[in-house]
Amino acid sequence: MIKESVTVLGTGSMGSALAGAYLAAGHRTHVWNRSHERTAALVDAGATAHPGIADAVAASPVIISCLTTFAATRESLLGIGGLAGRDLITLNSGTPAQAREFAEYAQGEGARFLGGAIKNVPAAVGDPSTLLYFGGDRDVFDTHAATLRVLGGDLEFLGAEPDLAALYESAVGATLLPALLGFLEGAAVLASRGLPASTMVPHSVKWLQMIESLLPVLAGEIDDKDYTRLGSSVELFHTAVADEVELGAETGVDLSWHAPMHELLSRAVGAGHGARSITAVIEQLRTPQRSTL
Repeated sequence: MIKESVTVLGTGSMGSALAGAYLAAGHRTHVWNRSHERTAALVDAGATAHPGIADAVAASPVIISCLTTFAATRESLLGIGGLAGRDLITLNSGTPAQAREFAEYAQGEGARFLGGAIKNVPAAVGDPSTLLYFGGDRDVFDTHAATLRVLGGDLEFLGAEPDLAALYESAVGATLLPALLGFLEGAAVLASRGLPASTMVPHSVKWLQMIESLLPVLAGEIDDKDYTRLGSSVELFHTAVADEVELGAETGVDLSWHAPMHELLSRAVGAGHGARSITAVIEQLRTPQRSTL
């Protein structure tokens, strides 16, 4: 079976991993990067590098863009022509509005568009458990499903709206920075007693697994607007604020990043949600406080 030719735009860490996966799977792989020298290792592995993006686009029926943003992708493609009849798949970051605008641009150039997101690190590209999800042209997804599965074994088509991958990317990604900051804070607290961060890892893993088990309950309460089933109330978390302040003073760790969360808890209590599950805080997120500036 002849495998289709693939062009990868952008050979940073993730783009290089994508191109490497296609080379390993036996696809004719074409690459382009703004800094042409960054394609050298892929060329050594068998890829064809193109100094000009127009030639890279012309080389394959399917173009996978892994530049940093939708704006960067559009700026790179502007004026080259040659997109008509091509299938253009993006795996970059951006907002839903940016995805919609880019989809309009791509379709205006005669390309079929599929917006995607890859939910793992470059080292996990190609792993059967790596999740990729997509929104946009269903026929593009179906046509290239086997090619996309080279990048990860868990593929999901979210729907026809071209911004759905960006929407879910924003929603799911919202947990990343708070989780990382929480781990860093914990490491700093232990360091105040001379304890290494590595001693916390087994306990943090168990803690995250507990949170994972609660996600269906949290989602159910949010979807039903019935904030009664979880058992951990807004007031419980609000009462703990004083202990967090004392912990910061005791350990010398800067906990100022908690302030916006404390403010949300205070607003939720003031709105009468104190006895409800912590999920009731979503009502404050849905109706953000008006700026007094």
